[in-house]
Amino acid sequence: MFEFLKAIFQNRRLLLELSKNDFKQKYVGNFLGILWAFIQPASMIAIFWFVFQVGFKSQPVDNFPFILWLVAGMFPWFFFGEAFSTGTNSIMANSFLVKKVVFRVSLLPMIPLLSALAIHIFFIFFMFGMFLYYGYTPEIYWLQIIYYLFATSILVLGLSWITSSVVVFFKDIGQLVAIIVQFGFWMTPIFWNITTVPEKYHWIIKLNPMAYIIEGYRNSMIYHKWFWEDINMTLYFWSVTIVLFGLGALTFKKLRPHFTDVL
Repeated sequence: MFEFLKAIFQNRRLLLELSKNDFKQKYVGNFLGILWAFIQPASMIAIFWFVFQVGFKSQPVDNFPFILWLVAGMFPWFFFGEAFSTGTNSIMANSFLVKKVVFRVSLLPMIPLLSALAIHIFFIFFMFGMFLYYGYTPEIYWLQIIYYLFATSILVLGLSWITSSVVVFFKDIGQLVAIIVQFGFWMTPIFWNITTVPEKYHWIIKLNPMAYIIEGYRNSMIYHKWFWEDINMTLYFWSVTIVLFGLGALTFKKLRPHFTDVL
């Protein structure tokens, strides 16, 4: 772990430069350019708001406007989905760096992660602005977003190490990840409240690590609860995340010597 952090520090400028290039390349050639990075999530929020608020006449959730409750769940999922999907293809997309002896290849999944993080930080401040617009004053609990941001990043990095190293040999993994992200979106309590599900099934929903993150964002912005108040979920999340992180590091280390054989 220490060696990995050291590698991040030593290659920080290169990582930032590669992340900038990754960010630009996604939207190069489009008339609106990088604005699409913000238009797409914003339009999805607008669609869900229209369907549930206007169409289904959704009532405030726990006395909070539905739109605020919705964005507090959707924004972290956008970050996770984008970082995980692009992280899976990070080795394939930067294959020219794999053959460079001086570059630590395990850093490659961090390139799309940093790119997605830049967009997410924008939406975090946008979310803050929405709460202020609706008359809610800043709370100290909002600072917890930094913790949940870090937690999501560690989770994504561990998963990306696994999928990015395996997809080099089995291209279908990329399609499988896309299905998992799409399926996970509907199965995670993002636009529906977990209280609508019978309590005896709550434990199944909470097996999903992202349920902890979504709930954490809402606890920070809406319910004003510290992450340690639900110690069982916190311990579960970090247990799963550490296992995935370790498994990802081990998988990447085992498969790394064979990358150049197929790239």
